[in-house]
Amino acid sequence: MTDTLEAPAASPSKPKARTNHPIRSLLVRRLLTGVVSVWVISIVVYAATLVLPGDAATAILGQQATPERLVELRHQLHLDQSAIGGYLSWANAALHGDFGTSLTQGAPVWDLMVPRLANSIVLIVATAIISTVLGVLLGMWAAARRDSWVDHSLSVTALVASSLPEFVVAVFVVMVFAVTMFAWFPAVSILPEGEHIWNEPSKLVLPVVALVIVVTPYVFRMFRASLIEAMSSDYVEVATLKGASTRRLLFGHALPNSLAATIQVIGLNLLYLAGGIALVETVFQYPGIGLSLVASITDRDVPVIQFLVVLLAIAYVFLNVATDVAVLLVTPRRRLPR
Repeated sequence: MTDTLEAPAASPSKPKARTNHPIRSLLVRRLLTGVVSVWVISIVVYAATLVLPGDAATAILGQQATPERLVELRHQLHLDQSAIGGYLSWANAALHGDFGTSLTQGAPVWDLMVPRLANSIVLIVATAIISTVLGVLLGMWAAARRDSWVDHSLSVTALVASSLPEFVVAVFVVMVFAVTMFAWFPAVSILPEGEHIWNEPSKLVLPVVALVIVVTPYVFRMFRASLIEAMSSDYVEVATLKGASTRRLLFGHALPNSLAATIQVIGLNLLYLAGGIALVETVFQYPGIGLSLVASITDRDVPVIQFLVVLLAIAYVFLNVATDVAVLLVTPRRRLPR
């Protein structure tokens, strides 16, 4: 009787390790980094209150302040506690929505800044939409007519516009559209306290025009360069040999592969608009957070400064994360898990 040889039982295959999705991994990593960044900035902002020359309360109120007012301000700014205790008290109040009281206007900071924040958001969104559409269309036009007089004219104009400071562009816009040539729009955008800009949209036009002139050239130049690079690639040459039309080459092949770099520039423009609109808002007296930040620094209104700086830091983190996610979404080889 012979022994029957049995084949060894197949060992169960090990399950493949779960691959992290690139977008999920990016969100987790960047959000954690963003939280740490905002926390560090909040420490720096609060520490700036403590390093004012001499007594911080006296530096803010001046030498003529009464002792009672000095005591009240020290308590309001948590200066009557230790540095760590004061920061923890301020941070805990901010996390619960209490950002203190304005030293100059005597009202809660949140109530004062919400209308101005809404006005700035309207200005930023309107500028971002118009500059993006205009920059993409002009970039596409220049790339489709590469090295023609249209391409050279648009490129030179974009270079000149991008080299001008914001306040110069704003003054030029006021001179042309409000003072000398065409008196079409108000030269300043002053609104009653607490009023929103959409109630008087004519006062929004000139600030938007000034910012569009400043930021559109960056979108135009990047999109043009990306589109020209894509049009010179191998896959576009193969599509050309197969008889694809110019429209098909532009919209079906080159455009999708030019979006990633353009989105990054749009994200940078949004970051600039979030923190760099102070000059334009000051020229037009536009009631936004940029003008409020300049005024609060002049008046040493510490609670308002603290709120606005932390708010801008949060906006920077959010826009950075949103830009990176958008770049992944338009890049198939990067957005798919491996």
